[in-house]
Amino acid sequence: MRKKYVLFFILLPFGLAFAQKEIAISGIVIDAKTQSPLENVVVSIQNSSVTQLTTANGKFVLYSSLKGEQLLLLHSQGYKDLLLKINIYANLTLGTLQLEDNFTDEVQGTLITLLDSDLSDDNSSSEMTSGLLQSAKDAFFQASAFNWGQARFKVRGLDSENGTMMLNGMPMNKIYDGRPQWGNWGGLNDVLRNQEFSIGAASSLYTFGGILGTQQIYTRASLYRKGERISLSGSNTTYNWRATGTYASGMNSAGWAYVVSAGKRIGNEGYFEGTNFDGESFFLSIEKNLNRRNAINFTGFYTPNSRGKNSANTTEVTALTDGKYNSYWGWQNGKKRNARVKNIEEPLLMLNHYFKINEKTNLNSAILYQFGKTGNSNIDYQNTPSPDPVYYRKLPSYYSSMYASDRGEFSGDFTPDYKNAEKSKELFLKNTQINWEEIYRANQKPITNADGIITGYGPVQSHYVLYEDRTDDKTFAANSNVNIQLTENSAFDGGITFRNLKSHQFQYLLDLLGGEYFMDIDAFYIGNQAQSDLRNPNRQVKAGDQYGYNYNFLATTIDAFTQFKFNYKKTEFYLAQSYSVWDYQREGLYQNGIYRTTSLGKSQKVSFENFGFKGGFTYKISGKQGLFFNGMYLTKAPSLRNTFSNSRLNNSIVNGIENENISSIEGNYVYRSPKLKIRTTVYYSLIKNTTKTSFFYAEGIFDKGAGYNNTDAFVSQTLSNLDKKNSGAELSFEYQASATLKTTLSAAYGNYTYSSNPNVSITNDANAAKANTQATFDFGESYLKNYKQPGMPQQAYSLGLEYRDPKFWWLAANINYLTDSYIDVSPIARTSRFYVNSKSGLAFPEATEERASELLRQEKFSPVSFLNITGGKSWRIFGKYVGFFASVNNVFDSSYKTGGFEQARNANFRALNQDVSSKTPSFGPKYFYGYGRTYFVNISITL
Repeated sequence: MRKKYVLFFILLPFGLAFAQKEIAISGIVIDAKTQSPLENVVVSIQNSSVTQLTTANGKFVLYSSLKGEQLLLLHSQGYKDLLLKINIYANLTLGTLQLEDNFTDEVQGTLITLLDSDLSDDNSSSEMTSGLLQSAKDAFFQASAFNWGQARFKVRGLDSENGTMMLNGMPMNKIYDGRPQWGNWGGLNDVLRNQEFSIGAASSLYTFGGILGTQQIYTRASLYRKGERISLSGSNTTYNWRATGTYASGMNSAGWAYVVSAGKRIGNEGYFEGTNFDGESFFLSIEKNLNRRNAINFTGFYTPNSRGKNSANTTEVTALTDGKYNSYWGWQNGKKRNARVKNIEEPLLMLNHYFKINEKTNLNSAILYQFGKTGNSNIDYQNTPSPDPVYYRKLPSYYSSMYASDRGEFSGDFTPDYKNAEKSKELFLKNTQINWEEIYRANQKPITNADGIITGYGPVQSHYVLYEDRTDDKTFAANSNVNIQLTENSAFDGGITFRNLKSHQFQYLLDLLGGEYFMDIDAFYIGNQAQSDLRNPNRQVKAGDQYGYNYNFLATTIDAFTQFKFNYKKTEFYLAQSYSVWDYQREGLYQNGIYRTTSLGKSQKVSFENFGFKGGFTYKISGKQGLFFNGMYLTKAPSLRNTFSNSRLNNSIVNGIENENISSIEGNYVYRSPKLKIRTTVYYSLIKNTTKTSFFYAEGIFDKGAGYNNTDAFVSQTLSNLDKKNSGAELSFEYQASATLKTTLSAAYGNYTYSSNPNVSITNDANAAKANTQATFDFGESYLKNYKQPGMPQQAYSLGLEYRDPKFWWLAANINYLTDSYIDVSPIARTSRFYVNSKSGLAFPEATEERASELLRQEKFSPVSFLNITGGKSWRIFGKYVGFFASVNNVFDSSYKTGGFEQARNANFRALNQDVSSKTPSFGPKYFYGYGRTYFVNISITL
C-alpha cells in the first residue's frame, strides 16, 4: 500500500502537467495597406517556446497552457514587428491584425563608405557590419547600420571576419581573408530581405559562428511574398541611379515557385571626385516541392560591378584641394578616367535540398559553386617618373622640409627651399590629376614627314601600362544542417561543411596606353634578378597577358558543429561545440629571379586544427523582461592571406604561425512591452595571436652591419603574436509615446586596444637578390600594447524621433555624435630599432624620451556630430501600392575623418623628427574622409 502512495505522489505532478488544458489563441494577419492576407508570419508568445506560422490565408492558431498577461509578437521580414498585450484565461480570438511596412527596408543596400583604408586589401573590414545589422530590429543595431555606418562604426570594435555570413545555411566568408565579399551581393536588395540574425555569441541554428554574430539569408522561392515590384532610386554616394524589378510567383498547385530579379546601377561620379560606378544584378530562385517532406531549391545570381576608388590624402594635399579630392583620376578625351578601379564578377550557383524527416526533424543540404574574378587596377611604370600627381617630390613639402646631410652622429641643419616650394605649389595646382595624355605620349614616338613636321605618333615600348591585381577564384562547397526537436524542452542542431578553393592570383595587363609592348621585368633589379619568370626571360607582354607574379592558392576546409538547447518556463540555456581542419598551400607558376629555388612549384602544406565551445543562459524574469548571458572560446586558423609572408614572389610561410585564440563573454538585460523596449549589454572579448602582413617603402631601416649597404628598401612587414582586447557597453532604448510618435536612444561605449607587443619581421627582396646575404630580419617587439585599435569610433550616441501618420506617411530625425576614433600607427616606428642610426649602429643623440613620446603619440580624430533625416509616404492607386522614401544624411555637411594611417617611410627617429619639425611634413599621415551631405530617394511600385 505504501508503494502505491509513493508511486501516486511521483506521478501526480506529471499527471497535473499533462492535464493542464491548452488554450487556443487565433487570428488573421493582413497587410495594412493592401488588406491581403500574409503567409509565413511568425506568431509567438514572448519568452516562451510557443510559436506558429500563418497559413496562406493569413490565419494562425496558437495552443498554450500559459495563463494571465502575456505578450504576443508578430514578426515578418519587411514589416514592423507588432507586439500585443493579451490576457489568457479562455480561448481567445484576436480577429484581424494588420502589419505595417517597415520603410527602412527601402534604404540602399549599404551605407558604408567603400574606401581603401586597408593598405594591402581592398575589402573594407566594416562592410559586414552594415549588411549584418540591417536584418536586426533593435534600435541600437538600426542606428549602427543606418546612422553610424557612414562614420565606419564597427559593432564592438570587431572586423567582419569575426562574424559569419550565410546563404541558405552555407558560410559565405571568403577563405582568403575571412570576410564576406559584399560586392557579390550588390543590387540584390529586394531579394535578400528574408534574414535571420544573431549578435555576439548567441546561438544559431546553422553554424557555430563568431564573436560578432551570424547573419543567415534565405533565398527559398516559397518564402517570398507573391507579386511584382519595380523601384527606381537616386543617390549621390556610390552610384547615381538604380533601377530594379522583381517578380515572385508564390507556390502554385503543381508545387512550383520562382523568383526573378534584375537591376542596374550607374554613376558617372559618386560623392568623391572621379569615383565612377557601373553594376548589374541578376537573380533567380526556383523551388519544387517533390512531396510533403521534400523540396529542392536552385539559387543563382550574377552581379558584375566596377567602381572607381578614392585616395587617402595628407593634410597638405587636402589643404591645397578639398575633402573630395581624389588623386586617382585624370581627364582623357573630355571624360574622367580613374586608374584604380575595382571590378567584381563572381557568379554563384547553389542547390538546396529541404528534407522534413518527420514533424520534429529537418535536414537541409546544399552544394555551391562560385567562380569568377576580382580585379584591382593601377598604373605600372618602368624607368620613368611616377604618374601619381601627389608623389612626394611633386609637392611643396618636399622642398619646405629639407635638411642638410648629417654632421657625423648629429642631425644636419634645417634648410628649407621656400622658393622652389612655392613653384612646386603652383605647378601642383595646375596639375592636380593624372595626365593621361602625357602618359600616352611617353609610350609613343613622333612620326615626321620629309620636312621634319610631326604628322602623328606611333607605338613603342610602353613605359606606363594599366594593369590589374587579379584574383580568379573557384570555390566548391557542400554542407548539411540538421535540426531536431528532441523533447518538448530540448533541441539539437548540427552541421558539417566542406569547402575547396583554388585561387589564381596574378598580374594582368589591361592596357598598353598607346604603346606596343611592356617588358616583364622588375626594373629595380638587373640581370636574372629582374626576371619575373626565369623560364621566359625578357618577355614582351601585351594586353591580355599575365606577367609580374603568377601563383595559385589552394585551400581545403572542413567545419563541423553540434548544439544542444534547453527551454523551460523560467530558464533557457544552450551548449555548442565546433571542430575544423584547414589546409593551405601555395603553388608558384613563375620561377622568380630573386627567389629562383623557392618560387616555382608547390609549397609545403600548412594545416590548422581548431575547436570551439560556447554556451548561453537565459533567465526569464517575466513575459516582458529577461537576463541573457553568452560566452565563447575558440581557436581559429589564420587567414590564407596572412599565412604566406611574401606570396607574390615565393613560397615562404610566416615563421611560427599558429591558430588565433578568441574568447568572448557578454551579458544582456532586455525589457519589451508594447510601449517600451530596452536592451543593455556589457561585453568583453580577447583575440590573441593574430598575424598581419603589409608592404611599404622605408628609409633608414637597415644598418650596414646587417650586410646591406643601402639603408633604404621596399619591404614586406609581418606582425605576429598581436593581441586585441575589446570591452564596452551598449544601450538600446525605444519608447512609443503615442500611436504616432516614437523616440529612440542608442549608445555605444567601447575601449578597444592592443593588449600585446607583437613581433615584427621585415623581408627585403633586394637583399635576397644578393648571394649569401640575409633577406629576413627580426626587428623584435613593437611596443603597441595599450595603443588604441584604429579606424572606428569607440563611442557613438544617437537620439531619434519618429512620426508615423495613420495616412501612411512618416518622418524621422536622428542626431548622432561619434568620438574616440584613432589613426593606424606604424609598428616599425615602435620598435627599438627606431632609435638607432642605421649608418653607425649608435643611438641618435637627440632621441630623448620626451620627444619620442610626442612623435609616437597616437593621433585622436576630432569628434563628429551630424543630423540625418528620413521620411516616406505610401499610396494605394488603382489597387497598386506606390511607396516613396527619401533620406538626407549629414544635413549640415560636417567634414570629418573616418580613418587614416601613419606612413611608414620615415622608419627611424631622425627622419621622423626632421619631417615633423619642419611643420610641413613630406610623409605625414594619410586620411580618409566621410561623406558630407548626401541624399537617397526611392520610388517603388508593387503590382
